[in-house]
Amino acid sequence: MESVPDHSGPYGLPAKATKFFWFGCVVSALLGLLLLAGCSPGRGYEAALVLADMAAGEKPSLLKRTTPEPRVTPVAFAVDGRGYRGDLYRPGEQALAGMLLVPGAAEKGKDDPRLVAYARTLARARFNVLVPDLESLRALRVGPGNVGEVVDAFSWLVDRAGLVPGGRAGITAFSYAAGPVLLAAMDPTIRHRVKFVHAVGGYYDLPAVLGFFTTGYFREAERWGYREPNAYGKWVFVLSNAGRLSERADREALEEMAWRRMEDLGAELSDLEAMLGSEGQAVYAFVANGQQDRVASLFQGLPAGIRNDIEALDLSGKDLSHLSARLILVHGTDDDIIPYTESVALAGALPQGQARLFLADGLAHVTLRPGLFSRWRLWRAVDALLGEREGE
Repeated sequence: MESVPDHSGPYGLPAKATKFFWFGCVVSALLGLLLLAGCSPGRGYEAALVLADMAAGEKPSLLKRTTPEPRVTPVAFAVDGRGYRGDLYRPGEQALAGMLLVPGAAEKGKDDPRLVAYARTLARARFNVLVPDLESLRALRVGPGNVGEVVDAFSWLVDRAGLVPGGRAGITAFSYAAGPVLLAAMDPTIRHRVKFVHAVGGYYDLPAVLGFFTTGYFREAERWGYREPNAYGKWVFVLSNAGRLSERADREALEEMAWRRMEDLGAELSDLEAMLGSEGQAVYAFVANGQQDRVASLFQGLPAGIRNDIEALDLSGKDLSHLSARLILVHGTDDDIIPYTESVALAGALPQGQARLFLADGLAHVTLRPGLFSRWRLWRAVDALLGEREGE
């Protein structure tokens, strides 16, 4: 919304009050739709409160005022000698299910304020929530090793019956973390214990996603769509993969490139480009490309270590019949990091009924600012998530 001289928002509200006005609209509008549909308000009312609290983040909400404060406890645990740390969020009333909440690639990891607020919301919704501290994701490095870390963390959670009443447990993941989470959910050691996966802004075809954030083009049904991509994503990719190059000079130059552009997307890189060897040049050529018809050849020119790891995390090349969990997929139609068509493709690759897909405008990747119709869709997604507490 454009700012105006008197700093007022919609309907003459002060700008600071505007956000709270819309939080109230989330609840009132959804409850109105619920009543018009002739539905029982029970869980639907709770879903509306949970959605409003997700939108509120750390700000006040009706859910915060009407539920006990969650208890947050640091935990240290080991699985087969591999040590981990994390935070355990427990509701102030009886929990109904367990949840592993996997951080995305963010420097603050489990301590990212957005993730903390989300974990608290889930705890208020009566989930026991484990948020592991994964160093590679703090370093913005997503890789195949994350799959085993997710398996370990989920195994620890479900092995504690007090944290997963009735064996009801699932995993929530955002963005690129959705890939490792779904691969973990197919691991033989936990696949039958992962009852559901809730993925927000996830992917299916990883090479296609890489093509999108370098060129802006993505497949939309039988045609090419275009959206200006978030350039930040390509530099996270560079930072995540620089360590896989064989030459130290290439690694250091690419990492410096990534940090420069992540701090200032217009930063000059010519001095660092001149220092690149053959592997570094191949990576830079891939991320600097803006032509859709060159993506495939430039991808094949990437160092083998990078291509191998991408293929390891690519869901489109996997046999998804090993996935027994139910999926709740949420994606913003205006996502400029991973296009919404990725969640559409993922849902389409699974047997009918295994995945529930909810597309919404106003959901910029993982930031929630939906319009009224999309609030209805997001309410349905939250209602589906709450249903998993009872194993529905």
